Amino acid sequence: MLPSRIVQPPSPFAHGSRSRLTPRDLPRFPSESLFDKIARVVCRAECLPRKELYEAWEVARRARRRFRGGRVIDLACGHGLVAHLMLLLDDTSPCALAVDTRVAGSAPSIAAGLVGAWPRIAGRVTIEERAIAEVALTPGDLVVSVHACGALTDEVLDAALAVRARVAVLPCCQEARPSALAGWLDPTLAIDVARAHRLLAADYDVFTQTIAREITPKNRLLLGAPRTS
Repeated sequence: MLPSRIVQPPSPFAHGSRSRLTPRDLPRFPSESLFDKIARVVCRAECLPRKELYEAWEVARRARRRFRGGRVIDLACGHGLVAHLMLLLDDTSPCALAVDTRVAGSAPSIAAGLVGAWPRIAGRVTIEERAIAEVALTPGDLVVSVHACGALTDEVLDAALAVRARVAVLPCCQEARPSALAGWLDPTLAIDVARAHRLLAADYDVFTQTIAREITPKNRLLLGAPRTS
């Protein structure tokens, strides 16, 4: 009698994996939810690590729960996915500008796929290579940035504060430096606490959240909006 073949259970689909999404992953996103539709576009583009899809989605949807409308400014944009998601989640924003000193090579493929699936955003997302300091912001803008490394997050906050625009950042690679809070807090947490207090001192309403650690350990989301009263 032949021994029974041992069937191995399928490997878990880790949301924080850097493995690139491909058409083989399409069955994992079968529904007609907005997220699954976006995920299928990204799978067909075959150019994005899965963790970056989940990071972009979590930041965009949480930012849109708080902030509606306004021109979207995606700084240190990388592949520019966040800019597109912000328009798909809230069509009252007229346009989005995605800026990085070096735009990811995946950006054109992602943009083409999303515009093909949602023609209403055609011509509404501009992707440019330039420095944050060269972007002219206005008070009505909504500034977002996902994992702007180290001091780049502070540049994003500087730019938003300078015109009193709304802002949402997911910091990463915090540059550890001496802090009065270091005796109580992890040095990287102390940096982000200081950022939140900086917004509070500028008379902003501040909201702190976290996204799932299974997506990224750099998961602290900081949102702020100028107080109106």
